[in-house]
Amino acid sequence: MNQERRDRIIDVAIDLAEAGGYENVRQRDVADQAGIALGTLYKSFISKEHILSAAIEREADELERRIKAKPPAGETATERLQALFRIVTRAMCHKPKYARAVIRAMASGQPEVASHVTAYQGRMNAIISSAMQTASADTDSRVAMLSMLLQQIWFASLVGWSAGILSQAELNTHMDQAIELVLASPKARAPRPGQAKHVSI
Repeated sequence: MNQERRDRIIDVAIDLAEAGGYENVRQRDVADQAGIALGTLYKSFISKEHILSAAIEREADELERRIKAKPPAGETATERLQALFRIVTRAMCHKPKYARAVIRAMASGQPEVASHVTAYQGRMNAIISSAMQTASADTDSRVAMLSMLLQQIWFASLVGWSAGILSQAELNTHMDQAIELVLASPKARAPRPGQAKHVSI
């Protein structure tokens, strides 16, 4: 399937999810609105979870390009990470029904979803790591570990937001506090711009 048709399928799924949530994304409706045969859709996406996880992977790719063009501001790693997570939270939550559908799809455990979730996590890890230190090509393994930890905290917080336990503002505050705690130890602090690439954390 060519990229134009693939993007059209994803766009339709996003619109359906935002209009009516997870249950509103039905393969037949996606195929009809994308102007393709249902059999053709199934050859590339065997479930709605597959489509929705592909959508979030695509959005992570777009977010990574935006962040590279305009990195989050801040003098310290804590400030940069707090700014970054506000950006990614806003990007996720600006379409709440779609976001909740994506969270449900990502947590479905379906095998076809795993590759998209892995790719999404990899891009997010790179974005978070780059906000922690100036080096991107030789990211320290411990910085990568902290990046994954923060990403996991963020996703757990998103689940709380999805369930109505946290508001978006509370989610932001939660992440601000989590970042401060994770980076509180001097050994956990990534270098500021201009400092050495590799530090013991």
